[in-house]
Amino acid sequence: MSVPHPQPTTPARTPGASLLPELEPLLEQVSKPVQYVGGELNSQVKDWDCGGEHTARWALMYPDAYEVGLPNQGVMILYEVLNEQPDVLAERTYSVWPDMEAAMREQGVPQFTVDGHRAVGDFDVLGLSFSTELGYTNMLTALDLAGIPLHAADRGEQHPLVLAGGHASFNAEPVADFIDAAIVGDGEEAVLHASRIINAWKAAGRPDGREGLLLELARTGGVYVPAFYDVSYLPDGRIQRVAPNRHGVPWRVSKHTVMDLDAWPYPKKPLVPVTESVHERMSVEIFRGCTRGCRFCQAGMITRPVRERSITGVGEMVEQGLKATGLDEVGLLSLSSADHSEIADLTKGLADRYEGTNTGLSLPSTRVDAFNIDLANELTRNGRRSGLTFAPEGGSERLRKVINKMVTEEDLIRTVAAAYAAGWRQVKLYFMCGLPTETDEDVLAIADLAKKVIDTGREVSGRRDIRCTVSIGGFVPKPHTPFQWAAQLGAEETDARLAKLREAVRSDRRYGSAIGFRYHDGQPGIVEGLLSRGDRRLGAVIEQAWRDGGRFDGWNEHFSYDRWMSAAERALADQPVDVAWYTTRERGEHEVLPWDHIDSGLDKEWLWEDWLDALEEREVEDCRWTPCFDCGVCPQMNTEIQIGPTGKKLLPLSVVR
Repeated sequence: MSVPHPQPTTPARTPGASLLPELEPLLEQVSKPVQYVGGELNSQVKDWDCGGEHTARWALMYPDAYEVGLPNQGVMILYEVLNEQPDVLAERTYSVWPDMEAAMREQGVPQFTVDGHRAVGDFDVLGLSFSTELGYTNMLTALDLAGIPLHAADRGEQHPLVLAGGHASFNAEPVADFIDAAIVGDGEEAVLHASRIINAWKAAGRPDGREGLLLELARTGGVYVPAFYDVSYLPDGRIQRVAPNRHGVPWRVSKHTVMDLDAWPYPKKPLVPVTESVHERMSVEIFRGCTRGCRFCQAGMITRPVRERSITGVGEMVEQGLKATGLDEVGLLSLSSADHSEIADLTKGLADRYEGTNTGLSLPSTRVDAFNIDLANELTRNGRRSGLTFAPEGGSERLRKVINKMVTEEDLIRTVAAAYAAGWRQVKLYFMCGLPTETDEDVLAIADLAKKVIDTGREVSGRRDIRCTVSIGGFVPKPHTPFQWAAQLGAEETDARLAKLREAVRSDRRYGSAIGFRYHDGQPGIVEGLLSRGDRRLGAVIEQAWRDGGRFDGWNEHFSYDRWMSAAERALADQPVDVAWYTTRERGEHEVLPWDHIDSGLDKEWLWEDWLDALEEREVEDCRWTPCFDCGVCPQMNTEIQIGPTGKKLLPLSVVR
């Protein structure tokens, strides 16, 4: 794909009008046309002027294909929260596949929503949820198709605000050229506050135009507007300072934290996809945040503190969601679901309630040391028994101390022994390659561990059909973690270690097909690492990669490492930095990091001390069960850890038959 060409001139459209008459002829020309049709169970199409002329209109986008974007819990929650307001409407849009993009360009059909098939350019806000940085090129495709100038500086009052959220927005600098603003943290209350500001700005006659609205948002202290901050650099390429350039704009932008999850029981009516998607289940978030302290885990760090949904709150959401969707599997979501303080009562209560039905329960995220057979038996009481997945992350005991995983080999063997003895035949183990201080020996220890798992399974079950799948992901250092200063392992070094591990697994015929081996090569991780810890200078790299044909970079069949490296070489030719500078270079304690002006609540000195603890192989306990370790979140954000036991039960226990 070459440089995107302008769309043909089309007749003027009424704002908010449906594009379906223009879209329908294209559907027979493309693959998977049903993903563009909309009409999902529980979707909504509100009147364009539902709140009068001051209606705040949001186009919500997960910048990936429909099958990945529709199940996204964050977008689903915001969609429902916004549409409950009488003077707000929200619709959804997803990335279109290259065949549809080509057809839309040829016929002059702009980026559209799947709900009302309205032009995205007609909305007040295009809200993008980035869970990964590899969606940045898809954002540029959507902007271009929507007729929205790529660069925020080129937009006028007639264009939507481009607003980023999601985990990647905790370092929005690489896309600072393209977004108007970013909201970091929990979105439920934040989008309602932003909507009220938009409503009021419209009602007041749009004072000071686009900049006036952005100033109103920025002065709340919880919306980051990149244009209102100047970045200066040192001669060696490091950042010298990031400073606000408007009066009343804060030096640091704070994340949003929803404290009472029971007050936000969303989604109440989850969307049900009209075609196959990556998750065919209804999901309920049972708690938010994690204080296990895994040093590689950005999600755990930036979502602190832990806030549990009550056992009755979860029960009501499950009951309501099943009625609203007709789905027959419920995923109990969190970063480590078995850590809910009342997980035993919760799973037993739900298993009792739905015993004898087709309703299945699952914990998609379970730690080795939080799993037990009683819990597993409750989850499989209705006869569904899939494989179990555990994430030791590091192959050796030493490396697990470095990353603060707090899981011993004994823990893992004891857990898998219990699982195999109870009738499971398949276990999946997830590890990372390229962790700080890692050696070849640490990686080869993964093979030894997998063999011990097979031996244990065969011994306790008395069977030979025991399987263990080893899945390896490349480690990418992330902002707002103790590893934000770490050097990333190069792509070639990562591939060399994985090759040694593969040979170690396959060379022993005693294990043959009993051990499966899946891995990702090192190249996508380098691009993700570049974008994760990059600064504003990377905007030129992203744009160049997109103009060179970059689309769907999170998909192996569309990703091109050479395209990204070529784009970086050209875009950074006049800069004192390159890809290695952003990825495989270790940072110093006092270096200004591109995201330092985004306040996740975590104290930078505490993160540095935890980084030093990692290098010394010192572990830190979970502060849910021990005294505070002064990470900074609770006092800085005026929050607190919220866990049970609450004493509540899943009553009344109306057993479903």
